[in-house]
Amino acid sequence: MAGITDGKFCREIASYGFDMVTIGGYNADKPTIDAGCKVIARGRLEFDIKEDGLISTIKNEASIIKDSWNGRVSVNLRAVSFKPIIQISKLENIDVVELNAHCRQPEIMDVGGGQALLNEPEILYNLTKKIVERAESKVSVKIRANVPGVDYIRLSKAVEDAGADYLHVDAMKPGHDCADYEIIRSISKSTEIFLIGNNSIKDLKSARNMIDAGADGISIARATIGGFLPFDLSLI
Repeated sequence: MAGITDGKFCREIASYGFDMVTIGGYNADKPTIDAGCKVIARGRLEFDIKEDGLISTIKNEASIIKDSWNGRVSVNLRAVSFKPIIQISKLENIDVVELNAHCRQPEIMDVGGGQALLNEPEILYNLTKKIVERAESKVSVKIRANVPGVDYIRLSKAVEDAGADYLHVDAMKPGHDCADYEIIRSISKSTEIFLIGNNSIKDLKSARNMIDAGADGISIARATIGGFLPFDLSLI
């Protein structure tokens, strides 16, 4: 939830029993930052992070969380190059860098970032591998389900073969108010990567459904808006 999941928001939510929170997403290199300026021009102000202020912003947001919480902090990053992500992986208080292959803003996709990476498994593999080889933190890749033409088994295996620690799947199911558990099930059966299931987790039943489908962990987004969690994580 770009523009929402900053340090203050994540710190408030962390107290409900999460073991990791994610700040971002942020545009991390010049192509995605330039693309972000175009997004800003049409009113999406959550993309407004300047290149020369990115590192200080991430350091500040992460420190807000870590000052009074000892869980893990992940940062979601839109990029088409690996070097800025490596730099961020070296920051104090950053435990996981997450490559965003999820954003569907056209301006980000036009430069080859975000969701555009789903249609380029070899590029995604090479980018992920370079990050894994050089990062000083764990590495996650976040993808979006049900994008036409994407071979999700091939894509997931590419992320796994590149050495990523986590595959974070937004299991969106267009036209439904629940996640696509079948895509989680198929990825789980085809890979051994730690699989994080996301989308439409709003109560205990939907959380358990995601785990039962094969996810090793869950991530929760919109259900946390308002600063509270509507169910007890320890009961999953």
